[in-house]
Order: sequence, then C-alpha cells, then structure tokens
Amino acid sequence: MSYQITGLAEADAVLDQSPFALLAGMMLDQQHPMEHAFRGPWKVLDRFGSIDPVAIAEADPEKFAALCAVPPAVHRFHGAMSARLRELARIVVDEYDGDASKIWTEAKDGADLLKRVQGLPGFGKQKAQIFVALLAKQAGVQPKGWKKAAGDYSLDGYRSVADVVDPESLLKVRSYKKEKKAAAKAAAEQ
Repeated sequence: MSYQITGLAEADAVLDQSPFALLAGMMLDQQHPMEHAFRGPWKVLDRFGSIDPVAIAEADPEKFAALCAVPPAVHRFHGAMSARLRELARIVVDEYDGDASKIWTEAKDGADLLKRVQGLPGFGKQKAQIFVALLAKQAGVQPKGWKKAAGDYSLDGYRSVADVVDPESLLKVRSYKKEKKAAAKAAAEQ
C-alpha cells in the first residue's frame, strides 16, 4: 500500500512502513489538520530516531514531550498528545507484543476490530469507525462485517481520511467536512 495522506512523500512512506505510524497518525487526527496529524509519526521518527512502539513507550516523558514540541510541533496540543502517543505505544507493547498490526490482523471480525480500536486512547466510536474504513479501503483489511462496523465511512464518497488517496480527494474530504459543519451550525441556530 502507498498512502498519500500527508502531502509529503517521506511522511507517507513512514505510514507505509509502520503500522504503528498509521495508528499514531489516526490518533493525532483531532483538532489538527488531517495531513499535519498524519505527518506526526514522521516528525517523531526524524527527531526521536524511531517510531517503534517499544522505544516510544520507554522514552523519558519529559524528553519525548520536548521533542514533540519542537516547531513544527507534532500536534498543536503537543504536551497532551506526546503523553497520549506514549500511552498508545504502551498498549501496543503490552497487549499486542509491540506489533500494532495485530490489532487488525488478529481481529475476529469487523465488530471485534472496531472494539479493539475503540479501546485505544484517543479513539472514540467515530474515529474508530474511520480507522476501520481506512484499513479496509486503503490497506485491504476487510474482516467479515467491516462495513457494518465502519458505518457510513464504508460508503463510497469523500467523508474522511479513509477516502484520501491524493491531493484532489483531500480537498473533497475537506469540502465535505466543511459542509457538514455548516449544516450542523445552521441546525443548532434554528
């Protein structure tokens, strides 16, 4: 698979090479532009020298937080997100033998995959559904029942990062999200 989410070939290559980087990018995708969130793992690799969950889980919290804060920061809320990234790494190490791909390769079905992802720090139901759709649409991870687990994110269209495959699709997803936000605001004002 060759992801094209970040707009930077070297950052996308990190997502291609590391299941943990893909998972971490999705975790960082909140209150931060999507492509910048998915660049986070590349920044960690560049500054820390590793995107390995064992190394991240065992990193000195203060030093790791400091490298996440170096401009351009890994996330706009770099302090909280560096701690959450270390927590995510710790869970991958403790529950999945340091191999993030086991989260999806060992899932019994789509419902189990959704449950596993939703149990991770920073993954509510909607984000977990988006990640299930991303795995299915772009990585070919399609356990039985994945469409039901992913909900509307399984549908064709441009709803989320699961549908971003090039710069044009990124703009379409951004436009869709803007429309949804405007519709929700208009409904709230009525």
